[in-house]
Amino acid sequence: MSQYAFFFDQSRCYTCHACSVACKDWNGIEPGPEKWMTVYEWEDGTFPNVIVHALAFNCGHCKNAVCMQACPNKAIFRDTNYGAILVDDEKCDGCRKCLEACPYGAPKFASDAPGTKMSKCTMCVDRLENGDKPLCVESCPLRAFDFGTVEEMESKYGTSRQLEGMPDPSGTNPNFIVKENVPKKQLLPYDGAKALKLMQQRGDLGTIFENVEDVADDQGLVRKKELKMKYTSTKELYEATRGNIG
Repeated sequence: MSQYAFFFDQSRCYTCHACSVACKDWNGIEPGPEKWMTVYEWEDGTFPNVIVHALAFNCGHCKNAVCMQACPNKAIFRDTNYGAILVDDEKCDGCRKCLEACPYGAPKFASDAPGTKMSKCTMCVDRLENGDKPLCVESCPLRAFDFGTVEEMESKYGTSRQLEGMPDPSGTNPNFIVKENVPKKQLLPYDGAKALKLMQQRGDLGTIFENVEDVADDQGLVRKKELKMKYTSTKELYEATRGNIG
């Protein structure tokens, strides 16, 4: 059996959500929190020197698939051709033990109603059978993704499987290889304090803010300061990723 893997370049992703929308469209997923490809955003720093981080994640299709081990109905299995972790809808009873076990929150549900069956990224095995790559990979306008055998991905991009804030990969060994954001560089001279002063007054609009501290202090202004991939309910996930269309 060949094991296939995804590669994600964080520095190329600008959270356009094309991958998530394309995934939902291809798989006929209704609008709502059931997003096999979920785009996460979080921030670092204070205005005007803020860095926005991004992670578009579907599933690690892990070597040690803890979701598969946790399922009491043996509804989760590994595809023998590509190594994709898949779910048998007929065997799933919606117990959500898979979600409890998965550190990445990859199992998804259409609602919080008891008995709602799990669904997840299929690695687009239907497309792979026709010689095509997963649609999330092909839909990304900035080519933040790549896909191939795990050997190919590691030879091209290395073996890193963790961005800052992601779970420790040692317990699951995900087939999801990542490249972290390149360090931010100041290409042109920029006086942040002067810029804030200039922004304080906007002509006919008058005073936009009274004190610089009101916009430069991150207390209560930063939406998310860290990456969070697991949520206690689909409603919470949907609210946290509502910038993600669909």
